[in-house]
Amino acid sequence: MVETANHNHNHHQMPPPHAVAPPLGSARGPVYPPAEQLLQLHYCIHSNPSWVQTAVLGFQHYMVMLGTTVMIAMLLVPRMGGVPGDTARVIQSLLFMSGVNTLVQTWFGTRLPTVMGPSFAYIISVFSIINDLSDSDFSNEHDRFTHTMRAIQGSLIVSSFVNIILGYSNVWGKLTRFISPLVLIPVVCVVGLGLFSRGFPELANCVEIGLPMLILLVVSQQYLQHIHPVTRPMLERYALLVCIGIIWAFAAILTVAGAYNNVKQQTKLSCRTDHSRLISSAPWIKVPYPFQWGTPIFRASHVFGMMGAALVSSAESTGTFYAAARLSGATSPPGHVLSRSIGLQGIGQLLEGLFGSVVGTSAAVENVGLLGLTRVGSRRCVQISCAFMIFFSIFGKFGAFFASIPLPIFAAIYCILYGIVAATGISFIQFTNNNSMRNIYVLGLSLFLGISIPQYFILNRDAAGNGPIRTKGGWFDDIWNTIFSSPPTVALIVATVLDNTLEARHAVDERGLPWLLPFHHRKGDSRNEEFYSYPLRISEYIPTRFLS
Repeated sequence: MVETANHNHNHHQMPPPHAVAPPLGSARGPVYPPAEQLLQLHYCIHSNPSWVQTAVLGFQHYMVMLGTTVMIAMLLVPRMGGVPGDTARVIQSLLFMSGVNTLVQTWFGTRLPTVMGPSFAYIISVFSIINDLSDSDFSNEHDRFTHTMRAIQGSLIVSSFVNIILGYSNVWGKLTRFISPLVLIPVVCVVGLGLFSRGFPELANCVEIGLPMLILLVVSQQYLQHIHPVTRPMLERYALLVCIGIIWAFAAILTVAGAYNNVKQQTKLSCRTDHSRLISSAPWIKVPYPFQWGTPIFRASHVFGMMGAALVSSAESTGTFYAAARLSGATSPPGHVLSRSIGLQGIGQLLEGLFGSVVGTSAAVENVGLLGLTRVGSRRCVQISCAFMIFFSIFGKFGAFFASIPLPIFAAIYCILYGIVAATGISFIQFTNNNSMRNIYVLGLSLFLGISIPQYFILNRDAAGNGPIRTKGGWFDDIWNTIFSSPPTVALIVATVLDNTLEARHAVDERGLPWLLPFHHRKGDSRNEEFYSYPLRISEYIPTRFLS
């Protein structure tokens, strides 16, 4: 008011400067600040629902990881000369080791709510072993199957030391210090997007089952929950199980009614609920035990090829761990936590070789997506799921019953869960400068090449599963074909190199490093101890070099 009065009495005073216009964004709506932790979760990593809800959610985690387990077994065992009974035993072994590794990882590894499931990263190396032994003379197909399993066992055992050394020497943790939020965006994003072939393409193999599953899950889990306040938590958390039951029953009706009696073989395999004969061939009770297929066979060419798969599984698990931390309400995992988790993943691979798994394990992307779908990031729910994995691996008939669910039903679920993980990767962009042309370049190129290069390697495989790199050294081919067939690994390599060499020193703030650096160290943030410390004061008995 004083300034206005003076202005009225002094006509010779200079006019006031023009007011600076507010930013266009604030004129149109609110600007949301970056959020280190998601605030819309119902339960975070160390908060737990009731025991009944925990058990149901744990069973849901088991059902989600079961699809990948069955896919891998159905893909590999017939090529090895196995029969449905062998497929059932392989599924039992995979479930048993997934349960053990998940339990150990949630206790002594990252301590994040991540399921350790069978990994597709090992497929190329396993194909190479199968092709290498296809010309050998065996008295029958079962002998070829057991001999191939023994060769895979030997390769898994030896190659496991790659991850053990990388993890417990703290090399992996030191390498993660080159990762910035800008690198995390394409890596975590393609962890989900890179699995698109297991989504709608698999769903389309039986569209009359897969598409209704996808539509029903979206409608019931997202739209119907708003009908009444009571239905919201129920549908948000358990709609997935309800939809599986409805569509599975629909598929069984079509099978019994003869809808698939006169169709192509591929349609029968995808649509029928009795296509695999798993229930009739699975044993009632069988406990997986070490060397169940015989003494492992060690061959250098097989081992080197499997080492490439071990490296790829480490890279893929690292991206998945960052997504799991965000969707469970935890802070980004420190370097020493990632190191011990990769080391423990190597020990898990060693056990898988001893117990006769057909592939190694890595952090299951679909189960991380389930954390976001249900908004329940509880560690206990994932630990309870281990009980279901181990139980159904021992009581084979019950496990085979659920394994008979048509794969397009799982593919419909994965369309949603992989998408959630991909979107989680995009959310890391809030910690970087979105308007930096340097960041746009690094992000665009790494994201595109992370999808494009693996797609080239996948499309140019021959009928035997060999990639486009074909030299006289088969083990050399397997290593590079495996690495460049993995979208997260390619994105990690491209993004890390570009981000750390392209004006890196002058763009520290733009890259988001001030936000991420405190989480790289054990005591860099006070919350690190809260989320990632060992249970029951175990850290008091562990050398400090493994804790920092």
